Amino acid sequence: MQLFRTKPINQLLEDAFDKDHGLKKALSATSLVTLGIGAIIGTGIFVLTGTVAANNAGPALVLSFIISAVGCVFAGLCYAEFASMIPISGSAYTYAYATLGEFVAWIIGWDLILEYLFASSTVAVGWSGYMVSFLHDYGINIPAHMCNAPLDFIKGQGWVLTGSIINFPAVFIIALLSALLVIGIKESAGFNSIIVAVKIIVILLFIGFGLSFIEPANWKPFIPPNTGEFGHFGISGVLRGAAVIFFAYIGFDAVSTAAQEARNPQRDMPIGILGSLLVCTLLYVLVSGVLTGIVPYTDLNVPAPLALAIDRTGSALLWLRPLIKIGAIAGLSSVILVMLLGQPRIFYTMATDGLLPKSFSRVHPKFRTPHVTTILTGSVACVIAGILPINILSELVSIGTLLAFTIVCISIFILRKKRPDLNRPFKTPFVPWVPLLGAVICVAQMLSLPWETWERLIIWMAIGLAIYFLYSRKNSKLAR
Repeated sequence: MQLFRTKPINQLLEDAFDKDHGLKKALSATSLVTLGIGAIIGTGIFVLTGTVAANNAGPALVLSFIISAVGCVFAGLCYAEFASMIPISGSAYTYAYATLGEFVAWIIGWDLILEYLFASSTVAVGWSGYMVSFLHDYGINIPAHMCNAPLDFIKGQGWVLTGSIINFPAVFIIALLSALLVIGIKESAGFNSIIVAVKIIVILLFIGFGLSFIEPANWKPFIPPNTGEFGHFGISGVLRGAAVIFFAYIGFDAVSTAAQEARNPQRDMPIGILGSLLVCTLLYVLVSGVLTGIVPYTDLNVPAPLALAIDRTGSALLWLRPLIKIGAIAGLSSVILVMLLGQPRIFYTMATDGLLPKSFSRVHPKFRTPHVTTILTGSVACVIAGILPINILSELVSIGTLLAFTIVCISIFILRKKRPDLNRPFKTPFVPWVPLLGAVICVAQMLSLPWETWERLIIWMAIGLAIYFLYSRKNSKLAR
């Protein structure tokens, strides 16, 4: 039973409002919404839209976005209740510690590394591609062996060498943003707000000017007939597309990692989580509708689908092409920033609980940021982004995030039964149906991922369990 000891809610609240030793409280509701938008709008809208339309859903990509958004809304409502009730920077790790016990909390904390650490590396690889293309347009060429991963994984062959040395642009952007995060949360949030404004303006320009170039014939058939293989068009293609496009929504939960730095977390955390999710869903639906209306879905399996759509309009919108790339670079930069912001705060909270070395909980005396874990996270992310391909990284991020969402949904249901008396500034509606449906949708999407991804998750979890039983269990503050 010691494995399932829970951390008292009162103790969590004391930690949250410790002004003398805690993190700097500098984030408003607007800052939290922009953090969420900054984390969500990135690879999904600038890259995955074309891939899913061409391979899975066709023009019904719009439905795939909506289905995936519904699952995220269920999880988002659960996150909002927890974040307003327990405003601690540990996110799903802290919520599990208060409801399901220390062992489950460790599992989810270890799992969150897959989401935040690997997500920052994944998006950095995408950022590298757009930056290399943007520089090429202006006559600046980075050698191929300096902007690609030296390793690749080919099904049936395993790991192979590509001949490249390192993905230098990906390493560079992670190092730069990690340095910014060490300087301060207020400065990081301010920078994020600027680049979020840039990418939203670019997306709105694409939607606004693209509307007049839509050919309704490109939307027919809206749901292309199934090819005979599950997931390739038809209803199954729309569902498979929803599972793949789920990566586009990863990030709204990163808002909860900044709860301890919010000025009024009970009021502002639900606004940050649900507000960013709703804004991004609306933008995704509009972009996917315009994109498949301009370009036949069969032509969209390209790395930069929005740029392709601009090309198809002829000379009328060529001025928008460089802006699309600037918007993509800005968008991916903000995703990397928020992911790199989230992971150190998970480490910080786990170290405060004694499950990781004490040095992980050190706060910079001047900047009041978790500088040790920020530097560690940035260093590891640099290595991962520099040597691994994007497809391996993105699948690991998806399965890690889906597992976190599942546990949060289950935790809401359990805590409502165990502690109905707790003060809940925000309540998830329609309990138990919302958390149960959220868990079911997330598990269903996990099951749609390839077996190789499950194998890597199992290996990752085995390493985490070894660390827990050899170090964390006996050093836990709750145990002592």
